[in-house]
Amino acid sequence: MKGRKPKPAAFMSYAHEDDDRFSRLTQFREDLSAEVQRQIGEEFPIFQDRKDILWGQNGKVQIKESLDEVIFLIPIITPSFFKSPCCCRELQRFLEREKELGRKDLVLSVYYIDCPLLNDKENRTGNELAQAIFDHHQYEDWRDLRFEPFTSPQVGKTLARLAAQIRDALDRVQASPKPEVPKPDADVTRRPAEDMSVSLPQEIESMGEIGKATKGPSAKTEPPTRVVDPMHHGDHLTITEAIEAADPGDRILVRPGLYNEGLVIDKPGLEIIGEGNLDDVVVQTADMHALLFKTTMGRVANLTLRQMGDGNWFGVDIAQGRLELDGCDITSQSLSCAIHSGADPRLRRNRIHDGKVGISVADNGQGVLEDNDIFGNTLAGVAITEGGNPTLRHNRIHEGKIGVFVYVNGQGVLEDNDIHDNAFVGVAIAEGGNPTLRHNHIHDGKIGVSVSENGQGVLEDNDIFGNAYSGVGIGEGGNPTLRRNRIHDGKIGVSVSENGQGMLEDNDIFGNALAGVEIKEGGNPTLRHNHINKNGGWAVWVYDRGGGTIEDNDLRGNAAGAWHISPDSEPNLIRARNKE
Repeated sequence: MKGRKPKPAAFMSYAHEDDDRFSRLTQFREDLSAEVQRQIGEEFPIFQDRKDILWGQNGKVQIKESLDEVIFLIPIITPSFFKSPCCCRELQRFLEREKELGRKDLVLSVYYIDCPLLNDKENRTGNELAQAIFDHHQYEDWRDLRFEPFTSPQVGKTLARLAAQIRDALDRVQASPKPEVPKPDADVTRRPAEDMSVSLPQEIESMGEIGKATKGPSAKTEPPTRVVDPMHHGDHLTITEAIEAADPGDRILVRPGLYNEGLVIDKPGLEIIGEGNLDDVVVQTADMHALLFKTTMGRVANLTLRQMGDGNWFGVDIAQGRLELDGCDITSQSLSCAIHSGADPRLRRNRIHDGKVGISVADNGQGVLEDNDIFGNTLAGVAITEGGNPTLRHNRIHEGKIGVFVYVNGQGVLEDNDIHDNAFVGVAIAEGGNPTLRHNHIHDGKIGVSVSENGQGVLEDNDIFGNAYSGVGIGEGGNPTLRRNRIHDGKIGVSVSENGQGMLEDNDIFGNALAGVEIKEGGNPTLRHNHINKNGGWAVWVYDRGGGTIEDNDLRGNAAGAWHISPDSEPNLIRARNKE
């Protein structure tokens, strides 16, 4: 290999189960490879082991040879990645190579699916590879984009940015001098060749600048900054004055003070950032929205936003585009935050509290809401309606009347949220609402999840517990699907009434004081392959014309037995192959 010019290339390391039935990771690789080729004018292969590396008797040698051609390693970071021995070996090989070269710049990660191992400091410090990924501070966050089609402009722009980083990195490599390679220490014992994790060509070892290029395009410059200071020590006295004077893309730095004004952001690309403690940078108004966003793109961070009036005014009104709202404290006498008219913002790490509704997503509004603390709202923490379709992850939604209310054809995906201590219900689904709930903790309310008035929804892998009446209540034509949930330690696990239906499969329903499942008043669910055990009364209690299909369930170990069925309900039941 000496004297041969190295091929510009990369190797994508991923867990095979993460390449879903639509082969989105394969498409990601192909599109990124094609975009780099367009930008550098020559082929740029990105090797993907499923397609490009033949596994088998000689697989170990073949992957080593492929890695010998690699400049970048692109690991696709997911929970499954860290459980894959192959992925871990590939990452370890590059980390060892970095250590040998005294560099930390050969790995460019794509953060694809949220990974608690990477997010949690205590867990991360116990895993050498997770800590190494975190310490690199070099990854592209694709967690939101994995739900977007590859025809999305945002996906296209992100791929183009990644390709430009690779292009610029290759330009720097070709311009950089080749460093002197130190001779090995005679006292160092070398490992046998077959045990070496990876041996890159000598030409590639000189590419010391390549990782630096992955941190961002070399041409990036800081935007012009305007300073707002009420003590006359800045460029402007008010934020509104700064917005009016700013050009698109400017940054506005707001120093501590009480600003009695409502903000209207109507220029694209503005950043408005509070300086200092959050509680010291306060924007408040009574007769308009505290913040109205009506442009394509922008960012607001570290502001306290208060709407103090009694009218139909909001703390934040997002009427279009993508606003990044980060680390703010937001409250209003009406709606603290409204997302509507197709707007698609990103709300992260905010405190949204003490209004009537914390966040309203309506009129085809979208958005990603992550790591927010939403509490103390008198009606609902989050309301989703009229085609609203947001994604909620890792939020704490508590101490309101309803945690999340999805109604009038609202949708949404709720993942890994902690929804607790709401006075009536954690999640209410009604009037054609049809959200997806996964991996949430829903607890310590009156009802965990209520599905009524032809509401639907899919509930998978949630932990629903400690609710005063029922973990899940289904009524008035509600027809959800429940799979693999843990529903426990309430009065009743699942209550189906008033012509409610529903499909319950593979759930674990236990530790409820009265019954695992209650069916009454024309309720007619289907229960299959559930474990309904260790409840204080019966596994299944059917009365007042209840019915349903109950097959292949484990109904053992309940204090009062498997069944309690009233005479008027017996003809409405189909029972088969249950363990009693």
